[in-house]
Amino acid sequence: MKTYEEINEKIANGDVVVVTAEEMKEIVEEIGSQKAAEEVDVVTTGTFGARCSSGVFLNFGHADPPIKMMKAWLNGVPAYCGLAAVDVYLGATELREDLSLDYGGAHVIEDLLRGKEIHLKAIGYPTDCYPRREIETYITLDSINQAIMFNPRNVYQNYVAATNSTDRTIYTYMGKLLPNYGNVNYTTSGELNPLINDPYYRTIGVGTRIFIGGAQGYIVNEGTQFHPDVSRSKKGVPKTGAATLAVIGDLKKMSPEFVKAIKVPGYGVSMMVGIGIPIPILDVEMAKFTAIRNSEIYTTIYDYGIPSRDRPAVKEVTYEELKRGYIELKGKEVPTYYLGSYPKARKIARILKEWIEKGEFFLQEPLERFPLKREFKPLKIRRKKNGG
Repeated sequence: MKTYEEINEKIANGDVVVVTAEEMKEIVEEIGSQKAAEEVDVVTTGTFGARCSSGVFLNFGHADPPIKMMKAWLNGVPAYCGLAAVDVYLGATELREDLSLDYGGAHVIEDLLRGKEIHLKAIGYPTDCYPRREIETYITLDSINQAIMFNPRNVYQNYVAATNSTDRTIYTYMGKLLPNYGNVNYTTSGELNPLINDPYYRTIGVGTRIFIGGAQGYIVNEGTQFHPDVSRSKKGVPKTGAATLAVIGDLKKMSPEFVKAIKVPGYGVSMMVGIGIPIPILDVEMAKFTAIRNSEIYTTIYDYGIPSRDRPAVKEVTYEELKRGYIELKGKEVPTYYLGSYPKARKIARILKEWIEKGEFFLQEPLERFPLKREFKPLKIRRKKNGG
């Protein structure tokens, strides 16, 4: 049994043993989980994919005379102003008001990271302390006070795959789905996924220090739509979404390599965010968890051609099958496509490994662990209030 203090002392002394999640599979296969638990201190994970529930808090500073922003636009993209006078929240999927679907909040965030000037327009209502009615100027990431990335739902523990049974092509947040089961799209990095390697959230919780967008950040809470009480495999891995994470980091320290805007045809915009989480090998159980392979991780293909929350399941598959590039479905070979980047996920795990080995990144024990049960409620449509 190891402790966080012991592992952090090894990091400080430069004798910590860190391996990536992919490397850990080989180590456990070669020497067994008991010896691996003794020799390995930390396993690093990584994922790079679309994070729709993402955005940034921005503080612009006060003009002279000052304004209390009621509505604001950044390169024509609306930002939420229901905060203090010059604080806004810009959501990654927010679109220009013309709904052109080709530019949104994610693009503004990436443009800020790339050092570009962003057009800011805001209107307000006059008060004695904030007399200004409107303002129009240009900002950069360096010119504003804070740019805090806060993403209320990132890093699904697992996620379904999507196909389409209808006779027409459909466009979804899961990408373009061809007719008559013409393709299958999926979104999870499999054996590199952080929460796959810690299925019962022993080391991933509130306060965990992470890699986010090329910088160090933290998990601040369970993410929205967190519902871990789902069907699991014999290895303990959920066969559907299960846990999610709410994360935070300093945009000013991030890199556009790991924060990228994307256009999703027929759907809108989203943002790719790279996230990596170190997993301390506290004991044999954690060594076994981090030895999980794609052949042992299952997900279910759903028919997105049926526009219903209860769309039908088509087939259960492993990530080894999905990664092969095709699967057997309805009597034919159907191509599969990953909506993220394995090379970027691997790179994130390697960078995190290097940070720890160099003593630039220390582990933070969770201040609070996530629950293994959580009620998950659908939105019910009612025409009247309760009681009439």
